[in-house]
Amino acid sequence: MPALPRRTVLAASLALALGAGPLAAPAFAATAPATTVRHASAPDAKALRAAIAGLPNADATAALVRVGGTGGSWRGSAGVHDLESGRAADPDARFRAGSTTKVVTATTVLRLVAEGRIDLNTPIQRYLPGLLGPRFRPVTVRQLLNHTSGIPAGDGLGETFEEVYAHRFDTLPPQQVARSAGAKEPEFCPGEQQHYLNINYTFLGLLIERVTGRSYASEATRLVLAPAGMRDTYFPGTDPRIRGPHNLGYQRVERADGTTEFLDVTEWNQADRFAAGDMISTTADLERLVTALFRGRIVPRSQMKEVFAVPADITGASYSAGGLQRFEVDGKVYWVKSGGRYGYNSAIAATRDLSRTLVYSVNSTYAKSEDANPVVVGIITAALK
Repeated sequence: MPALPRRTVLAASLALALGAGPLAAPAFAATAPATTVRHASAPDAKALRAAIAGLPNADATAALVRVGGTGGSWRGSAGVHDLESGRAADPDARFRAGSTTKVVTATTVLRLVAEGRIDLNTPIQRYLPGLLGPRFRPVTVRQLLNHTSGIPAGDGLGETFEEVYAHRFDTLPPQQVARSAGAKEPEFCPGEQQHYLNINYTFLGLLIERVTGRSYASEATRLVLAPAGMRDTYFPGTDPRIRGPHNLGYQRVERADGTTEFLDVTEWNQADRFAAGDMISTTADLERLVTALFRGRIVPRSQMKEVFAVPADITGASYSAGGLQRFEVDGKVYWVKSGGRYGYNSAIAATRDLSRTLVYSVNSTYAKSEDANPVVVGIITAALK
């Protein structure tokens, strides 16, 4: 078999990182010096249309895509609002943004750092005494931001889809998740490794509430959503619904008799995701977020370096203190963040100079799988040419 073109291999690998969650070892160099290679060409409209053609299928029921930058922009949608009616997907629909929430959380923390309310080098144990057991060495706020804390994952509502689906309307408070993590053994000494885990941002959400005396949702809205103009984005708390226009999400389930069922997973209590992944947004709002953030309109200049700060002394590190992950594709450095909740995959990706941006929401039928979604692979391959 002939070797695949390098561009195809890189794009597919990036799709795996974006669509299926973080990789243990980044698919691209995370430590190479950043270069500025501006995208002068317009997005490939033909390739993008082909990437989302044929929906719904076994992999996804809908896709919403926005590509922008100096070469021009492209907007597209495909698929259906729901499988029963078959009516066209709403291109302006809200969706569960999953871990793209982390960019908002990190930005909120950096705003509070600029205000003198939080110090990045202060241990979280001083802000939130009692949550981490005595076996933990001091864990700084910066180490939570860049996933080098060593705090293990907290307890959840199950391990398999069947288990968590049965508890989808139950409430698991983030405080309980944090306490369960703090009662375990550390994974490693703080600062020695980088391991992407939601628990780091659960602690950051609780930190925001402790230092401000207000809810995470209210502070993230005041400090990030409002300045960015994200009017269709909100945090649902314990409400299992998606308010406003939205396309339904489905999980593909194999029955015992070998047939396939598509379960409606649209309504789901995301309280345990909290500051790590409960945000509901739109592609337009996520584009506003990355544009405003990279242009310095949200985080003061004094803290902008943290947005792109990847630990230099940890082999293979790729996550920054801004909630983003660094990838290099064909000499271009992209800063990305993906999100996945059952029924929904989403991501933002952009060059630092905003010469190319990508935001998508794909109603994946196996959004929490470790395998790359072919629709996501196609979108990224077409968008990041």
